[in-house]
Amino acid sequence: QVQLVESGGGLVQAGGSLRLSCAASGRTFSSASSNYAMGWFRQAPGKEREFVSAIRWSAGITYYADSMKGRFTISRNTAVNTVYLRMNNLKPEDTAIYYCAAARRGGIYDVSQYDYWGRGTQVTVSS
Repeated sequence: QVQLVESGGGLVQAGGSLRLSCAASGRTFSSASSNYAMGWFRQAPGKEREFVSAIRWSAGITYYADSMKGRFTISRNTAVNTVYLRMNNLKPEDTAIYYCAAARRGGIYDVSQYDYWGRGTQVTVSS
């Protein structure tokens, strides 16, 4: 079993910044395949869960949704099994619950490609 716990959400004014963290525990990543990936998704009220960003754990290759590219930065600290999402220049439309997820075989964009999910952290951006 792998447990993912998000933190760092909160209320911020438009134009502000937040850094989300996702700490993984349980099964370690030391024996993970080369295409293991971790990602961030978000879900706003009345909307389906959508892709935000992802990173390949071993190689560190990053991926972003178009609306987040240039504002958000994903990174990881392999020593502590933690992935981060730095969010700059936040907009009201970024308001959502942000979920951390892990894919054993390197799924990137689709919800269905991920095997483990955190319980989410709320990000609210005021106008």
